[in-house]
Amino acid sequence: MEPLNALVSVSNFMLIPAFAYGSQLALGALGITLIFSILRFAHFAHGDTMALGTAAVIGGTWFLQARGIGIDPLPTALLAVPFGILVLTGYLLVADRFVYRYYRKVKAKPMIFVMASLGVMFITNGITRLFMGVGETRFEDGERFLFTVRQFRDWSGLDEGMALRSAQAITIITALVVMVALFWFLNRTRAGKSMRAYSDNEDLALLSGINPERVVVITWVITAILLVLAGTLYGLDKGFRPFNYFQLLLPMFAAAILGGLGSPIGAIVGAYVVAFAEMGITFAWRRVVTYLAPEGMEPSSMMQLLPVDYKFAVTFAILVIVLLFRPTGIFKGKVL
Repeated sequence: MEPLNALVSVSNFMLIPAFAYGSQLALGALGITLIFSILRFAHFAHGDTMALGTAAVIGGTWFLQARGIGIDPLPTALLAVPFGILVLTGYLLVADRFVYRYYRKVKAKPMIFVMASLGVMFITNGITRLFMGVGETRFEDGERFLFTVRQFRDWSGLDEGMALRSAQAITIITALVVMVALFWFLNRTRAGKSMRAYSDNEDLALLSGINPERVVVITWVITAILLVLAGTLYGLDKGFRPFNYFQLLLPMFAAAILGGLGSPIGAIVGAYVVAFAEMGITFAWRRVVTYLAPEGMEPSSMMQLLPVDYKFAVTFAILVIVLLFRPTGIFKGKVL
């Protein structure tokens, strides 16, 4: 029974949270790799636009809750996601129209695009904080757990308990559905094939009659969908605070670069590697090892390689190592 208790413990406190967190990062990293592949620049406003889209979802959630509209036991925020997508799509298209399009026309260097995206980042951050403030906002409602620790213990008969939060289950299922839908879109639809052709060879795509502005619009729409879903799922799981979404920029970029910029599969793989690395290195393994160690040899320390406050240091270390030794990433994407 002790190995089972150890497995349940590591699943409850590390594996399930890491899988949910990795799913959230994967959706954000997919947006980064799409923008880099098609628009050919690193979008540093990614985290803050995610926060803005999530703020729109929260506003829509409050509107629905005030009128008694919900889908209990699921969170009301799921009903407000289309509103958040609409708001963020409009915002990104406006930003593209008045900022990025000019630099595309003059064929500016990628660094100029990066500086422009930094300006968009600061503006977006200010708008979000203006409407939402800087504190934490909880907007999760509905059934909080699919099953609780006590229910699991009663069912399994084990000493160790495990709980599965509704937000974690929704995150994992939604991310998997969205990933499959995105790959189907890119590989099976005419618009998706146009995006891939434009990404592979811009000049040849133009000669083939592909409308570049249409490709750009579709890219921003897909990015908005990914960002709103990722941000809403992250907020349901951990709460909404604008600064936290800015902090997500590092792990999302690390995931995209680790997997290989320009590779959607790489972005997904990189996201889960980053998530499990962060959670595994900052996880206190004492409880798990205690179950597995012989009697009298239980560890006295927490067996934690790094405190939780240093989880972004793990991501930064991964990013530096990849850029130094394999800048093309796991799936040999484009170099940043």
